[in-house]
Amino acid sequence: MSREQRGPNEKLGAVLALAGISNAGLARRVNDLGAQRGLTLRYDKTSVARWVSKGMVPQGAAPHLIAAAIGQKLGRPVPLHEIGLADADPAPEVGLAFPRDVGQAVRSATELYRLDLAGRRAGTGGIWQSLAGSFAVSAYATPASRWLITPADSSVAREASPAEGSGAPLKVGHSDVQKLREAAEDARRWDSKYGGGDWRSSMVPECLRVEAAPLLLGSYSDEVGRALFGASAELTRLAGWMAFDTGQQEAAQRYYIQALRLARAAADVPLGGYVLASMSLQATYRGFGDEGVDLAQAALERNRGLATARTMSFFRLVEARAHARAGDAPAAGAALKAAESWLERARPGDSDPTWLGFYSYDRFAADAAECYRDLKAPRQVRRFTEQALSKPTEEFVRSHGLRLVVSAVAELESGNLDAACEQGVRAVEVAGRISSARTTEYVRDLLHRLEPYGDEPRVVELRERARPLLMTTA
Repeated sequence: MSREQRGPNEKLGAVLALAGISNAGLARRVNDLGAQRGLTLRYDKTSVARWVSKGMVPQGAAPHLIAAAIGQKLGRPVPLHEIGLADADPAPEVGLAFPRDVGQAVRSATELYRLDLAGRRAGTGGIWQSLAGSFAVSAYATPASRWLITPADSSVAREASPAEGSGAPLKVGHSDVQKLREAAEDARRWDSKYGGGDWRSSMVPECLRVEAAPLLLGSYSDEVGRALFGASAELTRLAGWMAFDTGQQEAAQRYYIQALRLARAAADVPLGGYVLASMSLQATYRGFGDEGVDLAQAALERNRGLATARTMSFFRLVEARAHARAGDAPAAGAALKAAESWLERARPGDSDPTWLGFYSYDRFAADAAECYRDLKAPRQVRRFTEQALSKPTEEFVRSHGLRLVVSAVAELESGNLDAACEQGVRAVEVAGRISSARTTEYVRDLLHRLEPYGDEPRVVELRERARPLLMTTA
């Protein structure tokens, strides 16, 4: 379905020419992005010609998919007004702004929280379906640079007016903030054990909308406000991490940007570094190793002399992951060595932040194994994976599944097909117990690597065991 504008859409035609995309090419990209979100679209070059020459405006998610398709080619976000589709069905570039003003930052974050739940209630995939495929690593450039320049706001005290909400404005106290922190701790535990797609983890966006948003729009002193922004930043980063784990990269990006802005309002530099490290891991996972390095180094730079040894170790580990994905073995090795050195300096009495409770030598070894997997060094992968799997992991089930897949890859690259399949079967069993698109993608990658041995009985068995898992995420 389309509706007609007055005259040709010259803006869309100009941007298509700038991006070097043909009418047929744009139609194919839009159809592919729609398919990724379960939409059956059948646009062709004639459809695109109508959009450009007659000013026809496609309905539903299509305008946002058009912007996303062009943005992927240009390597940057493309707003709807740039392509002459600003009056299409509303799904704004919500959550991408990193406002300088604290009041605007509150509005930006609360707008994101509200739009997410509206989509969930509609049962249509909501705004994230409309924003399908619109992840652009370049969107992290401004937030990272502004945070580096000014990692803390001067004051965040706020007096709310009745017009901002229903009834009298909330007077926020430390007990309100503590509830948010407890919610974040519960969510972290569920996420680690059951994956980002578990229904208990999916309550985080609900908590942000129902609990955090009214508090952020309330009245508070500078002291309480700092604590409130910190707790909200933790929850928002968690929402981003869970979206990342379930394959909603575009949603994760927006949550991360808002979490970084909230951390700046909290004047919590280590927490801001943690958000940047999360951004780095996402960029690295998406194949942007160089940008992942930049984000990890931004986290490190501002935390020198501030963060605990364990925190600095984690930031260097994230940097190593990015170097490895970029194929820079010397830089990855140096970052791993530094991460291990910082971890050795950590002591039980250190004032580590609560959000770092997951990080131990086991996690260091697991990520080191992934670094060496990317660098194609199977002996090192096996060494670190054995250390990572040496202890029970009832609390971190997803991590255990990921480590098993990495171990299987190392065994395969070492020529041990039986051992690779054995680890693969164990990984599939773990993946079936959690809701994590990322874990499933690791299993899918392992099966792809096993394709040359497709007729081997053990490979056939593994493929059959994995079939139900892969079908649920197809």
